This record gives sequence, structure tokens and C-alpha cells, in this order.
Amino acid sequence: MKKNKKADTHDYRTWDDAALANNIAEEEMRLKKLHFSHAVNPIENPLSIRSLRRRIAQMKTEQTKRQLAK
Repeated sequence: MKKNKKADTHDYRTWDDAALANNIAEEEMRLKKLHFSHAVNPIENPLSIRSLRRRIAQMKTEQTKRQLAK
């Protein structure tokens, strides 16, 4: 069963600016740790890196939309 992409982006729209910025920082830190652990010892599911990168990009896109709207 595929996950609905619009439901994920809708979640980002309901967060306030501070929560969005905080989550972006947390996810970027998680991505760095994931990259490092994958370099040291290959992780079981390398596609998780891709999905995390995409989630960060979606949040940054929402953040940019908000900045341009102001």
C-alpha cells in the first residue's frame, strides 16, 4: 500500500515557523549521522537516506514558500 504524499506535505503546512525550522535542523543532523554510520558500516536499508533527504527538501520548500509569502 502506497503512502499518500499529500498527507505528508499537509503535515508540514500545519506546523508553525519555529517548529518547521527546528524539525529541519533535527532531520539534517539525523541525515549526517546516517551518512556517517553508512560510511563506517553499511546500513541495512540505504534507501532510508534517500527518503530522509526528500523529507528535508519538502520541509525546506515549505519554509521557502512561507518566506516568499511574507
